[in-house]
Amino acid sequence: MKRFTGDIARFFADDKAATMVEYGLITALIAVGAIAAFTAFGTGLENLFGANGAGVGNQLDNATSQI
Repeated sequence: MKRFTGDIARFFADDKAATMVEYGLITALIAVGAIAAFTAFGTGLENLFGANGAGVGNQLDNATSQI
């Protein structure tokens, strides 16, 4: 019985799993933030990177010529 309680105490003292959960939550938060940013700025990014096939170079030339 004493060995069993020692094993249980060691199990609850080990915090490696808690660290992995924290890293998972941080990764999920970053992913949600990236999705929200892409959604909010989607049209601007689409225009910048040339979704119509014009290419990034032409889009940047057009953007800088307007400044």
